[in-house]
Formats: sequence, structure tokens, C-alpha cells
Amino acid sequence: MPELPEIEILRRDLDREVSGRKVKAVDVPGAGLVKHPTKKAFATALIGTKFTGARRRGTTLCIGVDGSHEVLVDLGPNTRLRRQATKEPTIKGTALVVSFTQGPQLRLIDPKREGAVELLASEEIPERRPEFASLGLDPADEPISWTTFGERLLRREDRLKTVLTDSSFLVGIGPIYSDEILFHAGLRYDRIASGLNTQEIRRLYRAVVETVHDAVKYGGTSVPPDGWVGLDGSTGSFSEHLAVYKRDGQMSPRARGPIVKVRYGSGYTYYCEQTQV
Repeated sequence: MPELPEIEILRRDLDREVSGRKVKAVDVPGAGLVKHPTKKAFATALIGTKFTGARRRGTTLCIGVDGSHEVLVDLGPNTRLRRQATKEPTIKGTALVVSFTQGPQLRLIDPKREGAVELLASEEIPERRPEFASLGLDPADEPISWTTFGERLLRREDRLKTVLTDSSFLVGIGPIYSDEILFHAGLRYDRIASGLNTQEIRRLYRAVVETVHDAVKYGGTSVPPDGWVGLDGSTGSFSEHLAVYKRDGQMSPRARGPIVKVRYGSGYTYYCEQTQV
């Protein structure tokens, strides 16, 4: 699924796109997307309301509705949010179309039925989504001190890649950015977090902050064949700046040796054997 930088880019674009716009019509062509309330009740409740902006809880996009409710959107690996003109044809896999009294539509395209949408009163959210209370540090949302980062890191007895991709430690870091962060920090994926020294913690902290901010600056990462696209359909150019992810066999940017690909959990991890220790 999209990782933190891509979700943050969508949040910013959504906030600009939907703030102050009044909902004219809602169409939910398929089944399974709307988790609460029923599909019919969801559509009926939104018609005539005004969207008040977009924020983010972890990797969940939250669109404000009349100051009292929120539409919560969770994207799957192949789910896309798109801004499209009303006259544009509806493509296969379109699962939600929101039309406004003015301007383009907001469409959610979910060909594999991986996404989820809910309409909740703001006061309902803590009870219905208790996982939000245990979210970890969010490097795209607010400044994090390296001491706070280090204190939390040293409590972990797991391998670094596992810790980085744990949402109770860091929000929204997945296979792409964990590999890039570890490369820039010069640390192996299988180092135990609690064993890092102060210098290594500071390098890892700096790599987290800089990698996430650079990825947002460059519009996220789009990796073929089904790479992420933004609200306007544009692809992210951070893929051009990837140092190790899916670059196995290519020369390391920092050493005279190739990037290595190894099995990790249910997937793979990519790293430089010579400079990550």
C-alpha cells in the first residue's frame, strides 16, 4: 500500500481540493467498500453536506464533513484517489464517485476491493478505531526530537527493519522507505534496535526525517508496473532517487559492489553489504 510520504501528499492535495465544497451526489457502484454505515445510508448522509478539509491519522485519510463527521479512507495497494472531470469516462474498478456542486469529481478506484471507507461522527472515532491511540511517531506530521526517537528505539528488542515498519513505533513506513532509511543510516536490516550506540541512533534518526521529507518533496515513489499516482494522476519522482530498493545487482552508490536482495519475512529487503553494518 502507499507509505507515509504518498499518503501525506494525498492529504495535502485533498485538503486543497475538497475544503469548502458542497456534495451534490454520491455514487457507490460496487460492494464491499463502505464499511459503515450501509452503502445507501453513506451516500444519503453525504448529499448536501460540505467538506471541511482533510487530515491524517497514521495512513488513514480523514475528510471532515460539516464539522461533526469524518469520512475515513483506507487505501489498499492498488487503490487510487483521483480528481477527475465529470465528463471523463468511469474506468473499470471505480468504487466511489463524489460529485460537488462545482468543480471536478473525487473518485476512488479500487479494482481489487482492497480499500475501505467509513462515515463516522467525530466522537465515535476513538471507540470504532482504537488502533489510532497506539500510533507511533509521525515524521511527516510534527517535529520529532532525536532523544525521544532514541529512547523509544532502545526499548525495542527486534530487528531494525521490523521496528521501522511497526506502526506503533513509526507511522506509515513500509518496505520501500525502511530499506532507504537503513541504507542512508549505514545500518543493516537485521541489527537489534536496543544494541545501537548513540552515534548510530542519531544517524538513523536523521535518515528517517530526511528520507520522508525528501520523498514528499519529490512527489512520492512510483514503482512500475502498478506504481502510486497522485490525485491528479501524476507519478512520484522519488523513484529516481532510490538508492537500494529493487536495485539488486546494480552497483551500490557508496561502494564497489552490488546491491543485495535477501528474503525478509514474507518479502525481500535490499541493502549494501559493504556499507551497512
